Amino acid sequence: MILSALLRRSIAPRARPSALLALAGLLAGCVVAPPPPPPPPPAPPRPAVAAPLYFYPEQGQPEARQDRDRYECYRWAVRETGIDPGMTPVREVRALPPPPVVRDGGAVVAGAATGAVLGGAMSNPYHTGQGMVLGAIFGAAVGAAAQESRAQATERAYQQAQAQRQAEAAWARQPMDNFRRAISACMQGRGYRVG
Repeated sequence: MILSALLRRSIAPRARPSALLALAGLLAGCVVAPPPPPPPPPAPPRPAVAAPLYFYPEQGQPEARQDRDRYECYRWAVRETGIDPGMTPVREVRALPPPPVVRDGGAVVAGAATGAVLGGAMSNPYHTGQGMVLGAIFGAAVGAAAQESRAQATERAYQQAQAQRQAEAAWARQPMDNFRRAISACMQGRGYRVG
């Protein structure tokens, strides 16, 4: 109210639109989007735990033969796949918790305050209060839309990062899955049931 009164008294009527635009530009420069939250630290690599493979002899193979078959199939699977589970560290990709989405109303309040100032400054001197109320309503709506847009962008970025992590985890499991299929096929060929 004081600002609009000063503008009306100190600025010629023809220069008011230019002054109001300059004021709007000045106030718009004051609004700064909050910085995005820092990314969480990466999780330390842990070895992945796969379900154990069990081989049941179906042809009455003696214990010594079972040990030899397991050893030979293990070595064969290592040669075929290039993966030695006993020597290869496997990383487990863990899901990170979602980042906090800020919907605290700060943008709504800032939009309402800016809208009230601009509405009061641009209105007729006899309707300054009404202009401020209308500006506050419009500014609050714009602030709420901007806040929701930022929150949705944060959620979308998290979902995309989560999908990327899941794809990386599937790709990291692929060699181990190949090894498990190879050793299972070898043991089945020697008369064992894989369980």
